[in-house]
Amino acid sequence: MVGSGFQNIFKIPELKKRIFFTLMLLIVYRIGVNVPVPGIDSSALAEIFNRFKGVLGIVDLFSGGALERFSIFALGIMPYISASIILQLLTVVVPHLERLSKEGQQGRKKITQYTRYGTVVLSIIQGFGISYGLVQGNANAIPAATFIPLTVITLTAGTAFIMWLGEQITERGIGNGISLIIFAGIVVGMPSAIGATFEMVRAGSMNIFALLILGIFMVAVVAFIIFVEQGQRRIPVQYAKRVVGRRLYGGQSTHLPLKINQSGVIPPIFASSIIMFPATVASFVDVPIMQAVADALQPGNIWYEALFIGFIFFFCYFYTAVTFNVVDVADNMKKQGGYIPGIRPGKRTADYIDKVLTRITLGGAIYVSAVCVLPSVLITQFDVPFYFGGTALLIVVGVAIDTIAQIESHMLARHYEGFLKKAGPSVRARR
Repeated sequence: MVGSGFQNIFKIPELKKRIFFTLMLLIVYRIGVNVPVPGIDSSALAEIFNRFKGVLGIVDLFSGGALERFSIFALGIMPYISASIILQLLTVVVPHLERLSKEGQQGRKKITQYTRYGTVVLSIIQGFGISYGLVQGNANAIPAATFIPLTVITLTAGTAFIMWLGEQITERGIGNGISLIIFAGIVVGMPSAIGATFEMVRAGSMNIFALLILGIFMVAVVAFIIFVEQGQRRIPVQYAKRVVGRRLYGGQSTHLPLKINQSGVIPPIFASSIIMFPATVASFVDVPIMQAVADALQPGNIWYEALFIGFIFFFCYFYTAVTFNVVDVADNMKKQGGYIPGIRPGKRTADYIDKVLTRITLGGAIYVSAVCVLPSVLITQFDVPFYFGGTALLIVVGVAIDTIAQIESHMLARHYEGFLKKAGPSVRARR
């Protein structure tokens, strides 16, 4: 039972300590979100944010409202995620990074160090761009010569501190530190969104029946995301028997799991970044044709949604091809004496896995696109007062599933029942 699973959490001192440590660091993060950057004119900042809310609203969602307040955490953790993705892509094309990725723990530490350096560099670049744009919008309350370097240093230090918080949660907390920070930034806006919805019902702009339908729809969407995120295409694999000395190895049957959404939330994040860049530049340039481009690339516009879906499809296939090397999988399977029944080992196996992966990636791309355009449909067609769906919902549900799995692994390792009660006799805790 789920209830008994949560009760077992408090019976494990180490797990209880890890959860408490994680909550404390998340509280520190939320406090930092409300600490403003020195030298900012809040009234001018609010005017700029309202002017470009369509573009900046998505970025502000991932920063937990820090961008709108222009706090020390305004950049959020996105520079770290961007650096991680860049390093992961470069691992495939740069031989040195590829060797490091295969050197075990020491190699991963080196790649993590490179990721930290990349995060600082990206934070400096983004901080300079934001501070320069605020100066152009007269949002600085102190001279520009002081405001720009002070803002760059503050925002870079804020991002570095968030990165440190995430690493501490991963090592000493319940894991998934960076994901939990994004999770905390997204869910913090849910109470206000729910309150705005009930306010619409109280004011008469939304009736109770529409609210009930919306609630049922939200539950159905979350259930659908959980179903797809845990969905797999399992390719059967058979290992041949072999004799080593006097022992017999192999002979077992297993499977190769291929996730339906193999690329996760990377495609919508990349797609949003690519579209937001020209939209942001066009918004700051006072030229009629550039203003038309900025209007066309606003969320809810048909051109924005078409480009968004196109980029999602592209990155779903591209990221899956980069991170899942079918040739290496087929070679490793052949070296270990494994084969897919009815398929010859080697190139035929690689071609077969690639064919299956291409088909399920199509379904995954359609699923990610449908969830990501859901907010625009709800807002433009049904006047829903908040962004329900999209990349934010994918992250929230995915992080929730991973966190529950992390906590359950701690409980099962100490002979406690997890959140889902399995068939058969109960497993009692050791005294």
